Amino acid sequence: MRSEVTVTVAGKEFVFGLDGKAPMASELARKWLDDQFVALECEPLRASGKLLMADKVVVVAREAGAERFADAQWGAAFAAAVSAALARPTVQVDADSLSVTY
Repeated sequence: MRSEVTVTVAGKEFVFGLDGKAPMASELARKWLDDQFVALECEPLRASGKLLMADKVVVVAREAGAERFADAQWGAAFAAAVSAALARPTVQVDADSLSVTY
């Protein structure tokens, strides 16, 4: 089974293959995304302040921008965290339309 995370941000597409790489532990993945959410000064999408994991993923991707995804190391860490946190081998994150699909 193919395992990859595709991210579209600022009209650019980045694909990060995860085949053959050790999966990130779920708790570590959630912590990594939490840390990035704070570091990038992200805001929740919903007025209620409720933040689903998929919301966090798309907001971090949007705030990171194409510049961070161009950094292969950061992009690979994001992909590993997303796949583990969402428990899905294949994830498509579209930061431009604020959507996550599996």
